[in-house]
This record gives sequence, structure tokens and C-alpha cells, in this order.
Amino acid sequence: MTKADIIENVYAKIGFSKKESAEIVEAVFDTMKEILERGEKIKISGFGNFIVREKKSRIGRNPQTGEEIEICARRVLTFRPSQVLKTALNG
Repeated sequence: MTKADIIENVYAKIGFSKKESAEIVEAVFDTMKEILERGEKIKISGFGNFIVREKKSRIGRNPQTGEEIEICARRVLTFRPSQVLKTALNG
């Protein structure tokens, strides 16, 4: 599913114009992006949690050459589905 598909579904279910639906979807995604950039958690009841985790730098290995390299510290985004979503997915 793409962002355009989400906009189309909002348009079909809610009845706003396509322009208004696109603005709503964009506003939601922009808000989520800003919150995650600050390192905060997003909890959507009945759906799940988006969590930003800090990963430390570590030594890795180039699989082609076997050479050791340092993998830089970074932030990663994880998603944990709620029990409601897990139940819906598994029937």
C-alpha cells in the first residue's frame, strides 16, 4: 500500500475531497516524523508503538573481504504491534 492508496481510502471512507484527504494524511505523517526525530515514542492504541532506539557503534566484518570495520552509532526505528493488531493478523 502506498501513500496514494491511503489518501484514496480516506477519501472513500470519510468523504472529504481528495485534496483535503491528502492534506490530512500528510499532516499525520509530518507530525509522526517530527515526534520520531525528537526521539520520542508514538503509541497508537489498538495499533502499536513506534520506538526510536539508540544503537552503539560496534565492530563488524565485510563479508566479501573479511576485513573488520567500525559500524557507527545510529538511531533505528522499531515497531511493536499491539495485541489487538496481532490478534487481527492471526485470526
